[in-house]
Amino acid sequence: MLRRLIVALLSAPLVLALGASLLGQAARGESEAERARGPLGSGAAVVFAFGADVHFEGILASKLATSARAVLGPIAPTLGRADLAVVNLETAVTNRGVAVPKEFTFRAPPAAFAALRGGSVDVASMANNHGLDFGEQGLRDSLAAAKRYRFPVVGIGTNAKRAYAPYRTTVNGQRIAVIGATQVLDDELVSAWTAGPGKPGLASAKDVPWLLEAVREARRTSDTVVVFLHWGVELMACPSSDQRKLARQLVRAGADIVTGGHAHRPQGAGRMGRSFVSYGLGNFVWYGTSELSTRTGVLFVTATGRRIDGYSWVPARIVGGVPRPLTGAPRKQAVASWRSLRSCAGLDP
Repeated sequence: MLRRLIVALLSAPLVLALGASLLGQAARGESEAERARGPLGSGAAVVFAFGADVHFEGILASKLATSARAVLGPIAPTLGRADLAVVNLETAVTNRGVAVPKEFTFRAPPAAFAALRGGSVDVASMANNHGLDFGEQGLRDSLAAAKRYRFPVVGIGTNAKRAYAPYRTTVNGQRIAVIGATQVLDDELVSAWTAGPGKPGLASAKDVPWLLEAVREARRTSDTVVVFLHWGVELMACPSSDQRKLARQLVRAGADIVTGGHAHRPQGAGRMGRSFVSYGLGNFVWYGTSELSTRTGVLFVTATGRRIDGYSWVPARIVGGVPRPLTGAPRKQAVASWRSLRSCAGLDP
């Protein structure tokens, strides 16, 4: 009895303080997601690294065949500085299937996952406009190859539940969730390529309610929620209205970091409230077809639970299909150029 009384007395101030905090939040009119932030996890800060679009076409195909684990060698030390590195794998991983009738179709052998692993990549999103280039057969082969190499992929699955499911891991005591989805799908392919109940496909960001529910669900059991998207308009320096609207919706739903690519060039990045948003990372492991399309880099974001501690851009240039970090004056110029992109992104430093 005495022990229960002592515990009750010691807890009373905490209860009163918590009640006052909740009343204060309600008075300020904070959003549901803000009220759900809760206390930080008990672990230390986590460093994330993000790279954008990866395929193994053109010159990269021969490199993959020669030495898969060495393909990303020039950028591996940079990615390896992070606790968790994420990229967009923009290809079907299959030697079978029939190509979908579209202008560009990409595919790679299972060794693609060995290349990612050798490049210090930890997880890849396959939610993009090339994930089903070789149909359902290609999708199932991609999943089988990922399983064979024990490589985590998100944004793709044999049904909607699996496609929208996050990759979950614990890093430095923090519970991390990474969700992948695509806002870029050809109009005639949206229905066929979007995962559904009992239907293989991709996690579509065009189905906003389903994506937001996936974020809310992850929020309940995670310290940091990351949403990695395929989105934007090719070659545009500024984010589209669709990107900006979706970013706001994801942040309200509880996303801490929202990033991705598709525009084949970097776009602006910065803070949206207490969350971090990057609209475009450029190409990454990709055949460069112009000076602009070879501009790339690795985005680092440090987070402790829901708190964004800082972020930085390590610029690189794609040479022979692979990003190589810049140094000296070119590096300083590239960082300044990247920072200037924030001016049309509607984000804070």
